[in-house]
Amino acid sequence: MDSTNPWEQKNKDEELIKQRMRKVKHKIAIISGKGGVGKSLVTVNLAAALAEEKKVAILDSDLTGPCVPKMLGIKGSRLGVGPAGIGPATGPLGIKVVSMDFLLPSDDSPVIWRGPLKMSAIRQFLGEVNWGKLDYLLVDLPPGTGDESLSILQLIPDMDGVVIVTIPSEVSQSVVKKAVTFARKMDVPIFGLVENMSGMVCPHCGELIEVFGGDGGTRVAEEMEIELLGSIPMDPRVSTDSDEGTPFIVKHPDSPAAKAFKKIVEKIEKKVKEE
Repeated sequence: MDSTNPWEQKNKDEELIKQRMRKVKHKIAIISGKGGVGKSLVTVNLAAALAEEKKVAILDSDLTGPCVPKMLGIKGSRLGVGPAGIGPATGPLGIKVVSMDFLLPSDDSPVIWRGPLKMSAIRQFLGEVNWGKLDYLLVDLPPGTGDESLSILQLIPDMDGVVIVTIPSEVSQSVVKKAVTFARKMDVPIFGLVENMSGMVCPHCGELIEVFGGDGGTRVAEEMEIELLGSIPMDPRVSTDSDEGTPFIVKHPDSPAAKAFKKIVEKIEKKVKEE
């Protein structure tokens, strides 16, 4: 019979997480109030932009719907195991990745876990993975403000901040306000808002077409008193590149969307330097 005191084990886990995270200069969570806004796509492309000059890793903490490996072209990879801990998979530009996707036997295998099992997995990802020395760890949180998001923000010491992703629709923007309030209650700095799918650039004339209506991100940012980090226009190639496992900004660096991602990264890097 295992006689380990649960509280002692919890303290050991948290101490191990602290030790791992000391080697990571900057920890940033990417969150959204709802699904379907392209949060993982934003995470992957921000990571790719940072990885051009920095050491970057992604923790895909969406345990029931992991998709970061697919977007980076490393689906089917497996995590390594060694004396130093669990070894992350490696994607384009040297981006390290840990995801539940690497542990599932097939694409059809669901993760049917209650809260305690999810929390245990997150503690293992943070504490038992040998992340090594990193400039940035981006944490792709699941939609909403549930157990996983709560645990991540509580467990990672000295979280630099969160980036909130939305789209220009009234439904998404109303839910974003919950995400902003959540981050504030957790006392985590809010770097700002990223508005994804912000209009579409016409491939023929180059004019920006406001598909969902304009200025939605600006309005919600002003109302919630946070910064609008940037607006990313839609581009049909974003979906194609994600399905093929190539970060969009790598394949189409001169596109309006790629330039928008890079400007957002510049603002994020400026914010972490100001801390």
